[in-house]
Amino acid sequence: MFMLKVENVKMELDGVAVFEHASLEIQENERVALIGENGVGKTTLLKGILGQLPITEGKIMFGIPHDEIGWMMQDSDDDVCLSTREWVENENQELSQLRRELLKSQKEKRLDDYSEILQRYLDMDGYQWEVQVEKMLNQLGLSQAVWELPFSSLSGGQKTRAKLARVMMKSPKLLVLDEPTNHLDTETIQWLQDWLNRYRGSVLFISHERDFIDQTAQMTYELMKKGTKKYQGGYQAYKVQKDHEIKSLQSLYEKQQQERKKLIETIQMYKNWYQQANAAASVRNPFAQKQAAKQAAKYKTKEKELERLENELVDKPQEVTSVQANFDARDFSGKRMLDIDQASFSYGNDLVLRQVNMQIKRGDRLAVIGKNGSGKTTLLKLMAGKLTPTSGEVVRNPQLKIGYFFQELENLHPEHTILEEILSLPNMTQSEARTILACFLFRKEEVYKQVKELSMGEKCRVAFVKLYFSGANLLILDEPTNYLDITTRERIEEMLVDYEGAVVVVAHDPYLLRKIANTVAIIEEGKVSHYIGTYEEWEQHVSISPQIQQLKNEQQRLEWEIVVLLSEDSVETEEQQLEKVRKLKQQLEQLKLMED
Repeated sequence: MFMLKVENVKMELDGVAVFEHASLEIQENERVALIGENGVGKTTLLKGILGQLPITEGKIMFGIPHDEIGWMMQDSDDDVCLSTREWVENENQELSQLRRELLKSQKEKRLDDYSEILQRYLDMDGYQWEVQVEKMLNQLGLSQAVWELPFSSLSGGQKTRAKLARVMMKSPKLLVLDEPTNHLDTETIQWLQDWLNRYRGSVLFISHERDFIDQTAQMTYELMKKGTKKYQGGYQAYKVQKDHEIKSLQSLYEKQQQERKKLIETIQMYKNWYQQANAAASVRNPFAQKQAAKQAAKYKTKEKELERLENELVDKPQEVTSVQANFDARDFSGKRMLDIDQASFSYGNDLVLRQVNMQIKRGDRLAVIGKNGSGKTTLLKLMAGKLTPTSGEVVRNPQLKIGYFFQELENLHPEHTILEEILSLPNMTQSEARTILACFLFRKEEVYKQVKELSMGEKCRVAFVKLYFSGANLLILDEPTNYLDITTRERIEEMLVDYEGAVVVVAHDPYLLRKIANTVAIIEEGKVSHYIGTYEEWEQHVSISPQIQQLKNEQQRLEWEIVVLLSEDSVETEEQQLEKVRKLKQQLEQLKLMED
């Protein structure tokens, strides 16, 4: 049974076509991802499906009543009059209204009204509904302290959780979600994945989170300006099929171009022969007349072949241009870039980080992970010098030049064009700037758009380019891929892999972290622990049994002590340092034997 059919839909905004020929179909209990570049119209299509925007052409059909559809959009209204709990409860307006009347009559001691309202509330299982609301809020990480706060005052992550709680309480047969993982931490994303995989209903969602798509989607549709394309499976399956398509298309394009070239040459040859025969033809030379007519027929036949071929020609597949970075980190000759020594930080009486010890060395690719509110951004601000430790210290090498993504984003000049922003970089030429911007999907006249006209995703692209080519030898990146489409995320990953300096990154995108991280810092309850290894190795590490994990944690601690001993400048003699290292290595070998 189908839940939704979209057939050959075209949508316009202000008279300009956003996309056309969009089609998709969702069956009962099917989970479908909708992907595409920023600005292609994914959210516009969802709004067209939900009737929030008109469609210009095509048809949208539902196999279920409209009241059995639930949706979560990024730009839903912030009702300042409602608390967070009330805003979530308001999805069921009848029960929500009864609950308010019940509380009001109880407060005003109108016993007759109270008894009547209470009975209606009981008949509708009102108290069970309240328990479900509270359970859903808790499961999504919204503690009781948040429930009475105005919904409009919540952070981005809290609003996303509240929106999810509200739509989940409805238990619709078709769930439509626009970027449901925005601002969520890894733990909540994992919970959402599990919930959707158990959900008895159909789901259509927009996401740029490749891991989330892999774990959730059974089908993926790509939206483009000229239509949609359907792929079985999640993102990895889409990528394999897409790469095969591009190779096949490239092969067909080359074959057609060769055929076209050959036909044009043949037509020209027959035309030349015709012109020669026609010049020699006369009333008295019937043989030449026949030859001229024969050559004319030949080239006209070939012209028809060429016409048919040109009607079937495929467009040349768009080449993926790689960014040639001229970055040179040789201006940093030291080994250690930054040291954090026993640093703690508090906001008033709220201790966020305590006794943090950390080193950043050239070549490090550090992933900082932890729950929302654990102190990840605070740690990055301490590194960047935007905050000063309450106690302890952060020591920066005099040669260190930090590039801080959040600051670069804030410093974009609203009146400048995109091209002007990039040309403000040292030694940047017009040609280089245009090539780089094309790699980040700013092509042709788009480079003349002013910063104030850009979406958040577009601003993030410009900020990253400026940061990367700024000459910094340490990049500090706080959620650099938020608001970005998959194509741009993959471009950023490629550039960070090639980057010669050090990188510290906070992100909830496992694909990004697996690609670049060679060490991990984990923040829990204000303490920072370290894992020396890739993010993928850390994922495997945390999935093992507690006993083995305890041994591995101790191994990691000893390995970290050895690294510190070998890298620090000490007053001890070399023999004393080597003796310490020898003892630590003995302990390490004993632990490895215990593990085996």
